Amino acid sequence: MTLLLPTLAEPSSFALGEKLLFAALAVASGLLFAHRFVPILRTILRARKDADFRLSPLGRRVRDLVWDVMCQAKVIRQRPLPGLAHAFVFWSFCAFALVTLNHCAAGLGLGFLSPAGLFGRWYFYLAAAFALACSAGILGLFVRRFLVRPRWLGSHVSWESGFIAFLIFNLMMTYLAAFVVPTGSPAVKVLWWVHTLTLLVFLPILPHTKHLHLILSPATVFLSRGSFSRIPPLAGDEDFGLVAGTDLTRLAALQAYSCVECGRCTEHCPAADTGKLLNPKEIVLGLRAYLNEQGPASAEPILGKYNAQEAVFQCTTCGSCEFQCPVGIEHLPLIVGLRRGAVNTGTWEDDRGARLFLALERGTNALGLPAAEREKFIQKQNFPIFDGSQEYCLWLGCMGAYDPKGREIVADFARVMNYLGTSYGVLRKEKCTGDPVRRLGNDLVFQQLAESNLELLAQSHAKKIVTICPHCVRTIQEDWKEFGTPPAIEHHSEFLARHLSRLPQVHSDEKIVFHDPCYLGRYRNVYDEPRAVVEHAGTRVEAARSGERSFCCGAGGGLTFLGEESGERVSHVRAAELAATGAATVAAACPFCNSMLHDAFAAQGSGAPEFVDIAQLTARALPQPTPPANG
Repeated sequence: MTLLLPTLAEPSSFALGEKLLFAALAVASGLLFAHRFVPILRTILRARKDADFRLSPLGRRVRDLVWDVMCQAKVIRQRPLPGLAHAFVFWSFCAFALVTLNHCAAGLGLGFLSPAGLFGRWYFYLAAAFALACSAGILGLFVRRFLVRPRWLGSHVSWESGFIAFLIFNLMMTYLAAFVVPTGSPAVKVLWWVHTLTLLVFLPILPHTKHLHLILSPATVFLSRGSFSRIPPLAGDEDFGLVAGTDLTRLAALQAYSCVECGRCTEHCPAADTGKLLNPKEIVLGLRAYLNEQGPASAEPILGKYNAQEAVFQCTTCGSCEFQCPVGIEHLPLIVGLRRGAVNTGTWEDDRGARLFLALERGTNALGLPAAEREKFIQKQNFPIFDGSQEYCLWLGCMGAYDPKGREIVADFARVMNYLGTSYGVLRKEKCTGDPVRRLGNDLVFQQLAESNLELLAQSHAKKIVTICPHCVRTIQEDWKEFGTPPAIEHHSEFLARHLSRLPQVHSDEKIVFHDPCYLGRYRNVYDEPRAVVEHAGTRVEAARSGERSFCCGAGGGLTFLGEESGERVSHVRAAELAATGAATVAAACPFCNSMLHDAFAAQGSGAPEFVDIAQLTARALPQPTPPANG
């Protein structure tokens, strides 16, 4: 018995003609691969440079490459069974790299691994173990894609995927067959040629299939922006967003060609899940089709033939697509880039969007209400005005200052701060952070709001901000950095969790389910703090989709101001999931979630659970204020 196909025959047993034939076929395979791959590489390099790209910090990039690519951590964590099957296929390819090199070298009489040696024997057996795992994995993936066919993989059955699966399986089987073929048998050379031809056919097929990700995805992961859903700044006055091919950057092109079409983004997209047109996978594939047909120098619009404008504006910017992607594609910058192009060129026409833009261009808040309403609320609550001497600047935000439910949350959070003896104050004047217009693609209005607020905070000498709104936290903490240095900011869930030991506790067996806001969880990785607050008030239960896989309320990306025109309402789907837990109370930590889901529960009628913010849960245990004595 022998261990490796090429070593079944000594180099002398390969006739010169066979060696020449193998060399010619190998060169042909390599040239055909280059003929298909080089134009793709040239297309990526011809795209516009990413103005904001920085290679540092290099350590983070290396860590992501090792963890997400080599260890396949994200692939396995988000879909354990198919992820593990895919991981074994990938690890087998890595293990077979040395085997394949030796196999080809042996065909020319230059083999360097011998089964007689200790290392060769050990390595051949290791490769055999991976071959078995790979065979099982590829069979499982084949059954899943062609027989089970989950909806997010799409209705189209690709023959290329089936053929690639066959080639991979054949590579593994011909390798394993070498263990049972006697030395000197005529079958040795047959197996060698079958294995070789499979390799030579496999290579040139890669560039024109989704399996191109085997080559590109390590670069995509390594070169990612490094900050979740980071929207890159515009590159100057002539940059209007993603309008045509000339606006596509190298990173966008690289990501478009890296898509593996696994459908994880589609599976978790709230718009796709509720019957809307948006499909994050198709957004990326649309850009790929544009690059293939038009190229990066084209002035042909991207929106229209290649991507639907309606779909682009259905995104809630929840980040599920980007969070789930195993090959490092950053969907949000692409979608917001397409929105920017539509808004800045005037091709997007939406009455509610226009009213929102006008309200924030001329006023202070996204709800379009007069600033006097905020002043009345401050006076009614007796909120102190921030003068620089207090520890915290309490940022109200649009929802906290103008929305009735948001006002209730702010009032209860202020009660908690008062109970703790924490000094705070609110700004006399405060404008919207610009979150909705930023996500809808209006950079001009966003810049005006960011600069105005930064100047106001600098004048007030604020050092620490706390707010009930995770959208405000994200926008102030990250997006404002384009225009200045914002003060440190934290979400009220972090503040409450840090002070739980000083807060009274209601001993209750009441079941409470926590709804994770997208901008608190996926955007900031804050999951434990709000749950600690919930457990302080009752017995926590979890929804079917929670934590990093939580389902959106439908408010993000400016959609709370635009509404939903098609499909099932995202908030209603989420409300039904939360109600299915049997919890008496649903808690959230975002005023936008509060508004959307409160209305959704109201639509359920009687029997719906109570919906509150975690600040309201905490405030319930506080001593009630003593009413003034009758005079």
